[in-house]
Amino acid sequence: MAQILIVDDDHQLRMSFERLLAAEGYDVRTASSGEAGIAAVREALPDVVVMDVRMPGISGLEAYAAMREIEPRLPVIIMTAFGTTDIAIEATKMGAYDYILKPFDIPETLRLIDKAVAAGRAMRARVAVGEEGAAASAEAIVGRSPAMQELYKAIGRAAPTDATVLVRGESGTGKELVARALYQHSQRAGKPFLVINCVAIPESLLESELFGYEKGAFTGAAGRKVGKIEQANHGTVFLDEIGDMPLTIQAKLLRLLQERNVERLGGRQVIPVDVRIIAATNRDLEDAVRQGLFREDLYYRLKVVTLSLPPLRERPGDIALLVRYFLDRFSRDMGQPDPGASEAAVEFLKGQPWPGNVRELGNTVKKALIFNLGAPLGLDEVKKALDEPMRSEAASGDDPEESVSLLIRRELASGRESLFEDLMDRFGQQVIREALTATGGNRSQAARLLGLSRPTLLAKIEKYGLRIESRVRQAD
Repeated sequence: MAQILIVDDDHQLRMSFERLLAAEGYDVRTASSGEAGIAAVREALPDVVVMDVRMPGISGLEAYAAMREIEPRLPVIIMTAFGTTDIAIEATKMGAYDYILKPFDIPETLRLIDKAVAAGRAMRARVAVGEEGAAASAEAIVGRSPAMQELYKAIGRAAPTDATVLVRGESGTGKELVARALYQHSQRAGKPFLVINCVAIPESLLESELFGYEKGAFTGAAGRKVGKIEQANHGTVFLDEIGDMPLTIQAKLLRLLQERNVERLGGRQVIPVDVRIIAATNRDLEDAVRQGLFREDLYYRLKVVTLSLPPLRERPGDIALLVRYFLDRFSRDMGQPDPGASEAAVEFLKGQPWPGNVRELGNTVKKALIFNLGAPLGLDEVKKALDEPMRSEAASGDDPEESVSLLIRRELASGRESLFEDLMDRFGQQVIREALTATGGNRSQAARLLGLSRPTLLAKIEKYGLRIESRVRQAD
């Protein structure tokens, strides 16, 4: 459970935040002053701090500076009234995660806290490279194949440098894990690490998210906003899915790499920044360059060091290792003994094509583990987990409410808790699968049907490792 520290001298606001965030499943602590907030961070490091700017005693800015000395990677969200936004902007330039204006937009504030929790964990959670340390790490890059051994060597050589790195590989091969390993073994490991998914953010917002904007730059720009590049000064920025970055923004990124400065949208001030760029893509950038969809000069600027992740189908010898790793990891997460897997199950998994790569394999193992009720994973369990959506055998084809009831009763009997995200993933995967089936694999049409943006749908398809085949419908 993520822990949020609220620092504000307003008792009523602290209590309101505590009730709101506790209802969202957060563990909430409060402090009534900057000094008390600093002491709370020293006592037990939270996942995120939400702190007012103006308080009796030391200011929020001074408190933030002290917290940053304790843990530079701690995400701090600054609260401010409209008249004090300059102070909040200054805190953001110092590395604060973001700021929010009073009175708060509650849904937007919750989304920002969710993002800050994820960002903080991405910075602090260790990524083990190779089998050594994998058991003690929440996430690891696992494999003994020659291609993986070469990858480990390349990470070790590239990490201590400031070279720009381009990470290439199919969806699900672990590109973000490689980026985080590069960051964690670099000289910037104690500085910010910010992840920007170039597909998940709408094109109209991506430029301002990266580079910030000045007041009046566009309709609705009521004040200045510091961009993620500037915010990550002295740290590392990971640009995921860079092959889908619009050409207009590619030009500004090229300037950053060449001149080490940025300009906010609508501004004229040249702002020097010192960031390391790690980029990733599953696209054929050479083909995109030929088609005029990706700048050739940016392509060469990005590929100073290129790390290529092999697809899982090219390293089947690593599948047994990965199955053991996922069984150990997910069993610990579920608070149950590792049941192991039969030789027949592992051999079957070795023979699959894995279009979703390591992510798809992990999802398959997790699904099988949830439904095997403590017994070793057998051939039937992994076949069902691979080929069918996450649903109870008894609930297949039944009323949806009854399906949920059966699943909850089963998990209650097993002693598990904190089921909400697992259950949402199970049924979310099924809903998306059915929508894609109904639309013949047309992702845009499925997104409209579900009321999702296309990038959100694509992100969920990737998350769930879904195998989607597009088909052309014939007229009757």
